[in-house]
Amino acid sequence: MQIAVIGTGTPSPAESAAAETVGALLADGGAVLLCGGLGGVMEAVCRGAKAHGGTTVGIIPGTEGENPYVGVVVRSNMGEVRNALIVASADAVVAVGGGYGTLSEIALALKMKKEVFGVGTWTIDGVVPCAAPEDAVLRAVSAARRSRPSGNRPSPEGSS
Repeated sequence: MQIAVIGTGTPSPAESAAAETVGALLADGGAVLLCGGLGGVMEAVCRGAKAHGGTTVGIIPGTEGENPYVGVVVRSNMGEVRNALIVASADAVVAVGGGYGTLSEIALALKMKKEVFGVGTWTIDGVVPCAAPEDAVLRAVSAARRSRPSGNRPSPEGSS
């Protein structure tokens, strides 16, 4: 399963700690972490996932500048348009804090019928507020499993 984590590039210490916990828990649950690949919440979530042996994918807006915890770098050279790629590639979304960039990703995710779980983020219809990172991850993993009932990606034709 692939879970996107979105959030501010300038988090508070509490938001950074929450993001790092989200990353660790996603890695422990076997999820592939998708994010914007830069600093702030994106770096904290990748740090947490990497510390727990997780796979981190950062879809960066340019061709350089990814954080040191991104394992797979997608150099989009698409600026903020890359936000659509992040949420479109996800089975569920966790938002930690956030400004207008995060709001745009939330809006895109909701339009794409992706479930969004928030920790200290925008209070809007469609975003499920979660009191703690553990709650957000539990809900996101459950949503991701619902979006992929077999728990796996479809097999290519002709393979078993």
